[in-house]
Amino acid sequence: MRELGLRGHRAIAVDLPGHGLGAYLPESYQFPQDLDRLRTEPSPISRVTLGDFAAHVIGVVRRARRNGPVVLVGGSLGGATLNAVANQVPDLLAHLVYASAFCPTEHPSVLRLMMTPEAATSSVFRLPAIQTPPELGVSRVNWRSGDPAFFALVKESIAADRPDAEVRALMNILEPDESAAVGASEDARGLPTGWGRVPRTFLRYTQDRTIPLPLQDLMIREADATTPHNPFRVRSLPAPHAGPRDPALLADELELVARLPR
Repeated sequence: MRELGLRGHRAIAVDLPGHGLGAYLPESYQFPQDLDRLRTEPSPISRVTLGDFAAHVIGVVRRARRNGPVVLVGGSLGGATLNAVANQVPDLLAHLVYASAFCPTEHPSVLRLMMTPEAATSSVFRLPAIQTPPELGVSRVNWRSGDPAFFALVKESIAADRPDAEVRALMNILEPDESAAVGASEDARGLPTGWGRVPRTFLRYTQDRTIPLPLQDLMIREADATTPHNPFRVRSLPAPHAGPRDPALLADELELVARLPR
């Protein structure tokens, strides 16, 4: 955001419900941690849905659209929200950018995409989540763990090119809880009648070990097959899941998108 702003672009980071200052941090997650309680402590995030994400972002898009064309960018699980927003308000969007983000079209959910052979090498399968009861309705990760093995896995999964100090800083701005329904059970497919009408770009992160390159390419192929008249514009960046360490590389790509004809 800072890099785009310094280049003269209007840019805003949108915190989804349950994230940013709206995040829920369980008491047992604070120091000193109570790991037994952390496995069972309820979270209001369990009630957050993909529909909540979409409604929130649509509200932002409607306001931003008054200032000119809107380019909507999402990374990782945020791609599901891009799909949901574009399904509902395609006419308010000039372009969608998936920064190594999930884009279900033939597979109904993020979970189903992660069950494909193309996802088999994802390091996320080795990242230990807290084993919460299913009825809790959240996926919970203890980013404040002091276990060196856990730290090594996190670094490999999301920011292998960063120094340890930068990885720790990143871990400390991640929320522990995500609604289990958003990625697992809710239909997040981009539909030809809405999403399929919006021009789109996929930024392939070639060093991503969370969404491996074969899975990124599968999503691109399936999306293009869904709307062959409107295929992905594809660009590749040498970046891990957290994105390029140099923000100028990502800003360069977004500037190119902003200059595309409407």
